Parts: sequence; structure tokens; C-alpha cells
Amino acid sequence: MDKRAETISRRDLFRLTLALPTAATLLTSVEKIPAANKSTLDLRMIKAAPSIIVPAEASADITNIKLLKTWNGSSCRASLLNTGSSPVRIKEIVLFRLTPAFPPETRVYGEGFQMLSQTGGSIGKPTDLSNLTDARHYKMPIPDGARAFYGMMTLTGADDENHLLGFTSCRRFNGQFFVRDSSIDVVLDAEGLELKPGHRWELEEFTYRSGADRSRMLDDLGARLNRNHPPLRFSAPPTGWCSWYCFGPRVTAEQVLENLDFIARNIPALKYVQIDDGYQPAMGDWLETGKAFGGNVQGVLKQIRERGFEPAIWVAPFIAEEQSNIFQQHPDWFVTDANGKPLRSDKVTFGGWRSIKEKGGWYALDGTHPEVHKHLEAVFRTMKQEWGVTYFKLDANFWGAMHGGHFHDREATRIEAYRRGMQSVLRGAGDSFILGCNHPIWPSLGLIHGSRSSNDIKRTWERISSTARQNLNRNWQNGRLWWNDPDAIVLMGDLSQDEFCFHATAIHASGGMILSGDDLTKISEPRLSMLRKLLPPSRTAATFADDSLRVGTADHGTHTTVSVFNWEDQKQSISFRLPREVELSDFWSGESLGRRSGNFTASDIAPRSARLFVYR
Repeated sequence: MDKRAETISRRDLFRLTLALPTAATLLTSVEKIPAANKSTLDLRMIKAAPSIIVPAEASADITNIKLLKTWNGSSCRASLLNTGSSPVRIKEIVLFRLTPAFPPETRVYGEGFQMLSQTGGSIGKPTDLSNLTDARHYKMPIPDGARAFYGMMTLTGADDENHLLGFTSCRRFNGQFFVRDSSIDVVLDAEGLELKPGHRWELEEFTYRSGADRSRMLDDLGARLNRNHPPLRFSAPPTGWCSWYCFGPRVTAEQVLENLDFIARNIPALKYVQIDDGYQPAMGDWLETGKAFGGNVQGVLKQIRERGFEPAIWVAPFIAEEQSNIFQQHPDWFVTDANGKPLRSDKVTFGGWRSIKEKGGWYALDGTHPEVHKHLEAVFRTMKQEWGVTYFKLDANFWGAMHGGHFHDREATRIEAYRRGMQSVLRGAGDSFILGCNHPIWPSLGLIHGSRSSNDIKRTWERISSTARQNLNRNWQNGRLWWNDPDAIVLMGDLSQDEFCFHATAIHASGGMILSGDDLTKISEPRLSMLRKLLPPSRTAATFADDSLRVGTADHGTHTTVSVFNWEDQKQSISFRLPREVELSDFWSGESLGRRSGNFTASDIAPRSARLFVYR
């Protein structure tokens, strides 16, 4: 394919919005993508209305701003160049405005900026897969009348033709898709930064693909992301036990050590013992242990290590309470507002959790500040070398990329601030396992070993089913970008046996990490047996035929598993095809189902239940 550089003119499919007063003159035109690119983009998606918005009362010279785009196959690299003599502040860069003829029933999937937000459903009726959305919960600004996706999105028509749009890098600018009834804008957030005369911005790489095989396109997307952001590698998904879902923030040393004793006797394959919150006197003061654990969390970690297990701990590296020592002593280390004062998070986004109502919102450490780099590196080096921690669960990472603030480095974006802060964490943590939680998904590429792929688990059917859907939609990431963390497996509580089976089958189908969230000293033998069957993690996530997520298949080399889910409140009979004559069995019961071939029907699957089959 011919490569072509394009400049800002009537030929282009982009818009520049200047970060200046809102009053503006709108210039529009309609053109087509140059012929050289018609083999790359579907011809239904090439109409565009490029526009340049400039302040009505100002005469910003944008004629010397040039957008240079180079296509190579299905990937587009772009840069923005100021050839003039004056600086220009730019709010956003719309690389393409696509005007596809997709009917309202076209199925859609879109990633969120942070892990708690995903969108499914259709173009005409999009559905939030979690109630903690980027727009409503985290108050991320989006245009009126639009729905925003981040990083990637897919569209699937009635003819099962798939379209994938994705940003295959996230080094500096946040890649967004603003979806309306009649158009999709492919946007990079420039955050109002100033493009100086003679300077060039390298923009994020973009890809467009279409075809019948959605899984293949996701594989290709993962490969391209890995090329731009080489992933951190960890040999296998971790296994372990987490204190949070049975004891919460008031966990005691006795509770941890009693579970450690049980694990050592009954299920030693749970390698990591994770103290999940509750040890710090205040958010932000991670090395200052308070009254919890008798003021000696290090002693508990030492006992974990001495008994042959790996100490793991929860840390929220980017946030601090106003009452914390770090905020009181170093207010200049934090993201600021327009007046240069520390920006309280609830002024621009969700303020935080637990004690925030009484104490006010969190403050976010500035990942561009040299002293913050030293601080983060020191915290994690101390925990690694002196406390013996080999696994860090990093929570509240979203606030490391919080919007609406100003940084020590005035030329840095919030993506750069977060990534620089995370690099300091990695330097301190050494070879420890790093799990991202409540984190910005695309900005975390290449910076974490594991990625939480759903909301927190709860012992309710609503949460069991919603987290399963969130996790399974991200199966393509597992083992490619990182190990997925589907959150803890919980096998105790008021759920029915069928619902527990659904939950355990979804965890297995994710192919990722396995951490128990129960007080194992009180678990029954049948439920302990189910937990044992999940170990070691399969590593291979199931691939689903469609977004109904009813039948997922995973090839594990020596055997194949088929996960069959009944999401409904009534019995279902669900069929799947076997590739040849095989010896089929039930994974959970071990029951042999004999020699089978062709279509196999799992009859009368109970409501809110699942079956897991295996053949060799």
C-alpha cells in the first residue's frame, strides 16, 4: 500500500478543537479518504465532516498546524506539527469522523477508561456493564449526545461482519471514541496543551480491521499493543488468599494466621497470602503502620514468609487523605487546581471511598514530580526488601491519571503523569508481581503483570453474573497483555449451589488468577473440593462464539474445556459442536458422559447455573 502524509486541509478526516473560549466559528466540509487508503477502510465508513473550531473573538492561526498521517496496512501513525511562529493550545484531535450506515441493532462493545467501565448492547441501545461508569461515576467529560469508549471498540452486524477500531499505543494521549447515532469520532485528548512553534507531537497509533472472525481481530490487536508496549511477564497467574472479602478493613493478625494455618494443611497451592487493606493509619501513609495488627504488620508478613508462602499487600500509591502525614508534610507533591492549590478529587471526579464523606476527597500524587518519584520508589523498595513483600495489589490507580488538574511538568499529559509514577513503583518493587486494580486500562499497558478485569465480587447473584460478564468480555487480554484477575472466588454465603457453580465456572473460563476470598477456616469440604479443582489456573481463557457468552471453548493443549452458561431465570438447553468423536466428561463431578461426536446438547441446565465439560 502506498504511504501518504496528509496535512490539515479540506481533504482530512479530523477536527482540531482549540482550548480557548467556548465561542467559536465552525468551518465544515465533506470529503472522502484519499484513494490510496480505500483498501484499508470500509467504503461505508469514509464520509466525514472535518471542522476546525476557533474562538470568535480571537484570530488563532491554525493554518500552520499540520496533521501528518501514514498508513501501513491497517495501522495509521500520525503526528501534529506547528510550522507557524505562534504557539497553539489544542484541546482534542479528531483523527477521523466515521459516518457508517450501521443500523441501531448493530451489536457494540467498548472498553472504559478505567477497569470498572465497559459498554455492551447495541448502537441503538447501549448497555452499561457496570454502574460505576466513566461518565457518571468518575465524571469524565464527554460531548453532549455522545457515548464514550476508550482504547478499543467493536461493532458486529446482523450478518456477523465485525469491525474493530482501536488505539494500539497509549504513551501520551488518551484515545477515545465518541459514538452518536450517525457518526463515530476517533479522538485523541490533547488536554489543552500548547503546541509550540516548530514542535511536533507524535500521536498514538490507530488501527481499523473488519472481518468475520472477531477473535482473530482481537488477537491481532493484542499483538500490536504488545509491540508498542512490551508486556511485563510473569510465568503463571498467581494463586492465593485475600483477606478483604471475609474480613474487610478490620482484619486482624489472628484471622490472617488462622487462614494461613488452614491453607498450609489443606490447600498449599494458594501461594500468596494477601493483606488487603487495614494496616495503614491513613490513606497515603503506607509505611506508617497504625493500631491494626498490633502495630506490627511486618511481623505478620514475616510469619507468612517463614511458613513457606509469599507475602502480598494492598497499596493505593497515588492517593492520600488530607489528614495523612504525607499530605500535611508535602502538599506540593500533589496535582493542583488552576490556582496552584492541591486539587481535591471530589471537585472533578469521584472523591474516593470509606471515610471520604467525613474527611473530604482524596488528593492525587503528581506522577511528574521528581520528589514523588523518589517517594514511590522508596515505599515499594522498603516493602520489597525490608518487609519481604513479593506481590503488590495496586488500587485506586485511576487517580494517578485523574483529569482536571495541573502537573509539575506543564508539558505532560495525565497519561504521562500516571506512567511515570508507575515506572517509579516498578523500580522500587523489583521482581515482585504487580496487579493493577481500579486502574486506567490502556495507560497501564506494559506496566503491570496482572489486571483486575471486573468490579469487586459480592455474594449476590446480581454481582456474580455482572462480574462474570465483565471478566469474560476481557478474556482476549489474558495471557497476551497481562494475566487477568477476575477477582476473588467466593464459595461461602447465601448463594445457591447452582449460582456457586456458575461463579466457579466463570472464574475457570477467565483463565486468569485464582485468589480465595473466604474465611477458609469455616469452608465445607464440598466447597473446598471445588476450590481445589480450580488449581492450578488454566492460563488459557475461553473463546466465545458471540456476545451472548453462552458457550466458551478453551484449548489447554492436553485437553479442551467447554464452559456453558445459563444466564437466565429459567431452564435452558444449550448445544455446542464437538470437533470429532471424543470422550466427554463433567469437570466438576468427574462423571463420564461417554463417547460423543457432532452436536452435543446440555439439557435442562438449571437457572443461573453453568456446566463445565472437558475432553481430551
